[in-house]
Amino acid sequence: MEKTPTGTPVGVDDPYDYAGVCDHLTGDGRCRFALDRAGDDPEFAAARRGDDYACVAADEDCEFRDCPHYRSTTDGRECVRCGLEEVRMAHETGARPLLEEHHLSYGGSGGKRAADTAERRSSSHRTQSDDDEPSHEITVALCRWCHTKVHKSFARIDDDASPDPEAFAAREERRSREQEEFGFSSAAERFGNDG
Repeated sequence: MEKTPTGTPVGVDDPYDYAGVCDHLTGDGRCRFALDRAGDDPEFAAARRGDDYACVAADEDCEFRDCPHYRSTTDGRECVRCGLEEVRMAHETGARPLLEEHHLSYGGSGGKRAADTAERRSSSHRTQSDDDEPSHEITVALCRWCHTKVHKSFARIDDDASPDPEAFAAREERRSREQEEFGFSSAAERFGNDG
């Protein structure tokens, strides 16, 4: 099982099994990283510009993991392990969210996995075993309770789990408060009817 830099388990064997579409991918299939942050990696941006900024994974011989700037982060709407949905209380600034971002892979090596983008696109398909470690940031959403279980025990993200009773209670308590705010009460009901 993969581990964090501090040695705790992340709950998966291969983070790429849970990775989604790249955060830098635009709706028309272009690479936003090369468009917006060309100065961060001029060689990569030049290679993408030469291919009309097409995403590296647009080539049928490549996958997202072949791109040195691939990043897949969560939208944080539902726990991937137990399915608990987030209920945010916008007016409560100190309220701890029900869901937390859980790293399956930390993007710290700046694309060490990949040599030259042009070479990679023309080479045959690469596998995870070609590299020592993933260098891309990959995150999923976990509720606080599942997050603790994954890091402090042998729990896995793909376990067939249902929400912890405490998690369920916390979500329902937030939903109740949310419903109270939707209710309407007249000024007479709120402040009394003195006549």
